[in-house]
Amino acid sequence: MTDRFRSGAGRLCLDFIRTLRYRGTPAESEELPDAEAWGAWIDQLGPFDTPVRPTSVADARAVREAIHALLTDAPVRPSVRQRLNRFAALPVPAPSLTTSGELRWQAADPASAMVALLARDALDLVTSPEFARVRRCAGPACGALFLDTSRPGTRRWCSMEICGNQAKKSTYRAKSATG
Repeated sequence: MTDRFRSGAGRLCLDFIRTLRYRGTPAESEELPDAEAWGAWIDQLGPFDTPVRPTSVADARAVREAIHALLTDAPVRPSVRQRLNRFAALPVPAPSLTTSGELRWQAADPASAMVALLARDALDLVTSPEFARVRRCAGPACGALFLDTSRPGTRRWCSMEICGNQAKKSTYRAKSATG
């Protein structure tokens, strides 16, 4: 079974903002159309071992847009900062050790706790040296943000398997057509 949502951007908050796929293009696609999809995202990428069933997707979308604005807008609007600070102040999941020695994460409201984790991750990222390595994918139809963890800091694509491969195919076809 393949995962429904993309991951691998280098930080949880970067994976989350990718739920508005192809942002700003005619192919823009909402991957969180409802509370069920938000629960599926938490189930796939969150810390909980039991399914999460939120009743609303509104806070998730609000924090997603605030995170995107925090990472891409300069200067950061006060309303964005205030919104993220408010979400980050919510209770986060608490770890607990089971009798068998397994770590479990619990929260009275797992969806709100997930929103808090995402906001805190974004605030941590934007105030860390890693922020200088946040890149926009060079794929012409993609534009996803990712954390460049390559040693030289020259990574161009969010995914070598998808966007990088498409770019290399296009380059190969263009060379073949001219030569």
